[in-house]
Amino acid sequence: MSSAHEAPLSRRAERSPFFRWARTYPLQIGIVMVAVVIWVLFLIGSPRTFLSGDIYVSFMTTTPYFALIAIPLTLVVITGEIDLSFPSVMAFGMTAFDVIFTWTGSYWLGFLACLVAGLLAGYLNGVLVVRVGVPSLVATIGTQFLWRGVVMVITNGQGLGMTALEPTGLHAVLVGKLAGFFPMQFVWTILVALVMWFFLNRHRFGAHVYLTGDNIESARLMGVNVGLTKTLTFAVAGLLSAFAGFVVSVGLLFFWPTMGDGYLLNTLASVFLGGTSVFGGTGTIFGTVVASFIIGAINAGIVAAGLTSFWTQLIYGLIIVLSVSIQTLLAKRLT
Repeated sequence: MSSAHEAPLSRRAERSPFFRWARTYPLQIGIVMVAVVIWVLFLIGSPRTFLSGDIYVSFMTTTPYFALIAIPLTLVVITGEIDLSFPSVMAFGMTAFDVIFTWTGSYWLGFLACLVAGLLAGYLNGVLVVRVGVPSLVATIGTQFLWRGVVMVITNGQGLGMTALEPTGLHAVLVGKLAGFFPMQFVWTILVALVMWFFLNRHRFGAHVYLTGDNIESARLMGVNVGLTKTLTFAVAGLLSAFAGFVVSVGLLFFWPTMGDGYLLNTLASVFLGGTSVFGGTGTIFGTVVASFIIGAINAGIVAAGLTSFWTQLIYGLIIVLSVSIQTLLAKRLT
């Protein structure tokens, strides 16, 4: 008798709006739950720190430095590829700014040169992977060393002070405060995330990205230009890596030739913790954005707990290993 009642109840539950919503957005729900659990743990462990508004302003200021890269990197990984060159592309873009700004005295032209340099660097990654056929892991490790070498040769290992940009409109637009509270880095992160979300979920390009990562042969049979799709994702990743490098430099008012070296682990951890599958075909912009702020909070939580910064790398590495391992096990179960 009870089983007869359970079946209709189960069917009614499946027809409920909440159940359908949960089945539609499992990755997003999962990452939000992880964020809430971590926040509660930090709140219990360091209530004075995590009940202060200053810590959240700090998150909104520093997390965008790698979130701006993790967002486009999500698209690259969804196509089944990887880009490890972005730390060097950040510095390469700023080197282009350095050259043009020194030559012309125009910071706007320098900013444009920075973006173009990042776009071309990303496009080169796409050409190496798509046209030449070099595996993306190998290609982007190579270009990481290539662009870092270019930066060191051109700058001779010397940094560039950027205090001249502090009174300019470009400084206010990129790292100022909106309404006197919200850091512009955070605003730009949200804007970039919304644009990427639109193209990934409401545009044909996004469908091509998912199809390419899910089954490349099926994508070709359906008329998807797989090569162009992958090349565009690499180009966008390069463009936004250079943009992130510029935002970091303007925020610190200094450009170091080694800039970007410290962003590799937390950027990759944000992408994989956010639910993007290393095998391609699965991932969300929302998940990556939430995961980026989780990663940013972990660093603050470690410091607030009185632990050394060495724990940060350990935890970031653990997140990457666990995320990829879970994805691998799930892939085996589903095949």
